[in-house]
Amino acid sequence: MGILADLVKYLGILFVGALIGYNDVIKGKIADNLDIIQDICLLFLLFTMGITIGLDDEVVNNLFSIGFKALIMSLFTITFSIIFVRLIKKFVYVKENKDEH
Repeated sequence: MGILADLVKYLGILFVGALIGYNDVIKGKIADNLDIIQDICLLFLLFTMGITIGLDDEVVNNLFSIGFKALIMSLFTITFSIIFVRLIKKFVYVKENKDEH
């Protein structure tokens, strides 16, 4: 029941934020500085995640192994993304209008 309650809580917060953004409720100085507020929140999140990872001895001891697996996954992701984009590009051909150039 705890996981379901957390999911409902997070989706509720997301929904409330979407409603606030859609209805343009935030105005003035807060709206002008929203990008700075988002950056600060993101940096705080990364900071707390770094602390959590740094305190976990198992993660620190296996950092090389985790990094190697992340490298392999990212290389495969990039490679197959390029391959699929090129394949799809052959099927989806958009004829350019010569008058535009």
